[in-house]
Amino acid sequence: MNAKELIENLPDYQCQQNLDMINIEHIEMDHRLLKKDSLFVCIKGYTVDGHQFAEAAVDNGATVIVAEKELDVSVPVVIVPDTSRALAHLANIFYDHSSCKLKVIGVTGTNGKTSVTHIIDEIHQYAKQKTALIGTIQMMIDGESHPVKNTTPDALFLQKNLHQMVEKKIDVATMEVSSHALDLGRVHGVDFDIAVFTNLSQDHLDYHQTMENYLYAKSLLFSQLGNTLKHEKPKYAVINQDDEHAGFLNRATAQPVLTYGVQNKASFQAVNVELMANGVSFIMKTPKGNVPIKSKLMGMFSVYNLLAAATAAYASGIELDIIQHVLNNTSGVKGRFQPVEHKQDFGVIIDYAHTPDSLENVLSTIKRFCAGDIRVVVGCGGDRDRRKRPLMAEVACQYADQAIFTSDNPRSESPQAIIDDMVEGLKHNNYQTILDREEAIKQAIEQANDKDVVLIAGKGHETYQIVGDKVLDFDDEQVAIKYLN
Repeated sequence: MNAKELIENLPDYQCQQNLDMINIEHIEMDHRLLKKDSLFVCIKGYTVDGHQFAEAAVDNGATVIVAEKELDVSVPVVIVPDTSRALAHLANIFYDHSSCKLKVIGVTGTNGKTSVTHIIDEIHQYAKQKTALIGTIQMMIDGESHPVKNTTPDALFLQKNLHQMVEKKIDVATMEVSSHALDLGRVHGVDFDIAVFTNLSQDHLDYHQTMENYLYAKSLLFSQLGNTLKHEKPKYAVINQDDEHAGFLNRATAQPVLTYGVQNKASFQAVNVELMANGVSFIMKTPKGNVPIKSKLMGMFSVYNLLAAATAAYASGIELDIIQHVLNNTSGVKGRFQPVEHKQDFGVIIDYAHTPDSLENVLSTIKRFCAGDIRVVVGCGGDRDRRKRPLMAEVACQYADQAIFTSDNPRSESPQAIIDDMVEGLKHNNYQTILDREEAIKQAIEQANDKDVVLIAGKGHETYQIVGDKVLDFDDEQVAIKYLN
């Protein structure tokens, strides 16, 4: 693509050099990935500033650099007020607005994003559609797995892979949309067709500072659905009617709203709910009649996840019989209320619960069917919201008979300091602290008796542990199996 034609799409830029004869074959924000005839965008990150690598970028093949200040390099420099915004804009143009050629479903909320996106994807696959999925665990494009670094990747990664999805003739792409991504503009330019809200509870306050800011960030997904009501490409907001913030999110969007819930009347409402040790059953009231659901997924949170996915799929034009089949047969996601079966006489469950609300949901679900004691192994991540640490400990001690506080991903923090934050002011005494996560899991399993349930919480699907600047192999499931042997 001609550099001048590409850059002229920016509303506000300065460039003293001639761009007429320069061709752009690639756009990159990492100087290490540059190839010949590349445009390099200097992005200021938390720890690294791309402007510092301008010379290295030129050496690696950059023929144009987009920056926020003058740079002493041998190639043209385009100066813009905000390189992050410019990157999203340029990537959209370069990759020909790929999201407009797909149906894109975005799911946001504190808990349930991964489960909901996977069920939505499963429903569309069963409806014989080609699908893509972007989330916490991985990116899947027509069954092929690709790694991702963040819950919602950066704008360039998104546009590049949305373009790949178009080339592979994908029908629908479903993605988790984090509050960070919304606040940082990572999804600028993505043309969402359906936005789904699961719930909101305390998390990420190290970044957002207040719950009001956190809610506002989530609401951006709904306001960014746009103001135009197009019959040929309709858009929908799907909102959890039982969440206290439903009204705020309803007002945040101009698009038609479909709701779901259990307690309050909704477009998709679960009635006659039964929570069992082997799953859930309920009647799903819909705009087109009642549908009986009997799922292998457990807990009230699973009822909400199933409803959210069903409502989004309905908005996407999927027939109710297809939705019903998938809800009745889905086996869920690795690390989300995942049983570890190994011929033992007690239960072992692995779950990603890493917020006070999600931990309470999981433990209260176990409490409904556990005939023995509940034992929970849990920690808190380092370099993350410190305010939720004592809340996590309180929930663990309140709902479990025995809690073991251990390391999660301590990152740059001292594991002992994290646990000290958890137990500060804690009035319960039904806990112990074991810094080594493997030893904590081992002890919980060795102490378990017949009919007990051991919950290993916080890391779920993750197969690593971040200690300092090292990423170590660590899989809760594999460690549990090792000691069940």
